[in-house]
Amino acid sequence: MNLNELPGADIILPGLSEIRNGESNTIGALLVAIAATRLTEAGLDIPKYHLAPEPELTLYALLQDERDDAYVYYNALLNLLNSFCNALELSYKYKPSNFTIKSL
Repeated sequence: MNLNELPGADIILPGLSEIRNGESNTIGALLVAIAATRLTEAGLDIPKYHLAPEPELTLYALLQDERDDAYVYYNALLNLLNSFCNALELSYKYKPSNFTIKSL
């Protein structure tokens, strides 16, 4: 399965790379931190030591500093994250036995 084909991959996958590189306060990295448990259970390797402690609050504060429509954008990002997780979970649940998830 190609993770780049999942909805929201353009934000989530760079966030995963950012976390792996020690960055935790970007939009993508915070989204990964919010869904770290779901993403891990669906087969992605998420390094726990670089996750922001309160990613939801940190993400909202970051958006408030950058945008006038922080609330709307925050909710849109969470919906995008949920779509990515749902698609990943479905592919993990129905994977063939020789299937491996290819990340970056």
